[in-house]
Amino acid sequence: MSQTTSEALAAANAIAEALADPQQWTAEPPGSGLVWPQSLWAGAAGIALLHIERAHSGHGDPRIAHAWVQAAASGALTAAPNANLFFGAPALAFTMRAAAGRSGRYRRALKRLDDTVTAITRTRLAAAHARIDRGEQPEMKEFDLVRGLTGLETYHLSSHPDRSITIDVLSYLVRLAEPLPAGGELPPWWTSVAPNGEPSSDYPEGHGNLGMSHGISSVLALLSLAVLRDVPVAGAKEAIERICSWTDTWRQHDHTGAWWPGTVTIDQAREQRIDPSQRPRPSWCYGVSGTARAQQLAGLALVDENRQRSAERAMLATLRDPVQLGRLTESGLCHGIAGLLQSAWRMAADARTPQLGAELPSLASQLAAEISRSAPQAGFLDGVAGAALALHALGTGAVLSSWDTALLLA
Repeated sequence: MSQTTSEALAAANAIAEALADPQQWTAEPPGSGLVWPQSLWAGAAGIALLHIERAHSGHGDPRIAHAWVQAAASGALTAAPNANLFFGAPALAFTMRAAAGRSGRYRRALKRLDDTVTAITRTRLAAAHARIDRGEQPEMKEFDLVRGLTGLETYHLSSHPDRSITIDVLSYLVRLAEPLPAGGELPPWWTSVAPNGEPSSDYPEGHGNLGMSHGISSVLALLSLAVLRDVPVAGAKEAIERICSWTDTWRQHDHTGAWWPGTVTIDQAREQRIDPSQRPRPSWCYGVSGTARAQQLAGLALVDENRQRSAERAMLATLRDPVQLGRLTESGLCHGIAGLLQSAWRMAADARTPQLGAELPSLASQLAAEISRSAPQAGFLDGVAGAALALHALGTGAVLSSWDTALLLA
């Protein structure tokens, strides 16, 4: 083990030890007030993933992982229409599935959760197909990763890729990428709302979203992963190609490398121009951490070496640019350095660009320094639990619980 990996693992261990007692956390969640237990964003379900991964890798106590799973399962379980991969029954199902692994543990609870998530998904699917039948534009929450069907499908694809519900959602995502009858020049995933997910007079004709958390990059990544896993879905490669054609239109270049905007407005679509000032920070949610990984996965799925290499060069240029790295002033997976580290780590493992791996040690040091000088929250997506998972992956060289499936990085 190198000094860098040893230091990364030590930093992850220190965070895990500080978050070892779920009773203390559930009594008073640090820095965040009352948090829904079944939340991957900031709740016990997300923090449990850290202890689950540590237990699977032999670096943590399985009893602590189980205690956190119990904490995540405490309180009322929501299966409301707004339940999604990061909130409610689907979030708990994802965490419990990660904890069970191949052991058969939690079998009865998982069966109930699977049935619940399937019912939620069926309801959402019916509404989505009805919207397409009406020829209307979607809202982000219909299809995105954090709130929509892409997130629900992330659970289904990773848990039971051969079930009908898995194929049905993938087929919907293929249909999402097919032109609407009156779509004109806009892509069929052009949303009818503002980037915050709500109707707005500032976005009277909606917007196009390229992000991983709320945009079409999540669909691109998921369809690509399905193709790479040989899940039989008619039209999947064609849908990937259509999405790539649109994202290629908005690919930007400057002296530091390639990048993609997070959003596109109707005026920008008409002018076919993005101002350089709109380059997003290199985060997972909207920046190159997510968009480059989605492009790399698409290149792998289509056996398109040029696309794959292009995505890897975009990531490498970012990792070597102190200005872009300096724009990440948080430690978390969603908006911060941990998301860039985990994405770069995954990309390096699949890369035709060997220089990527050499940039990871300095990025891990930057993440550890950011954690030490700030007081971040405890959670998975924006907090130190997620940052510890990224450091743990670098330190051990593996992800055994598939926790970053929730980010569509694998």
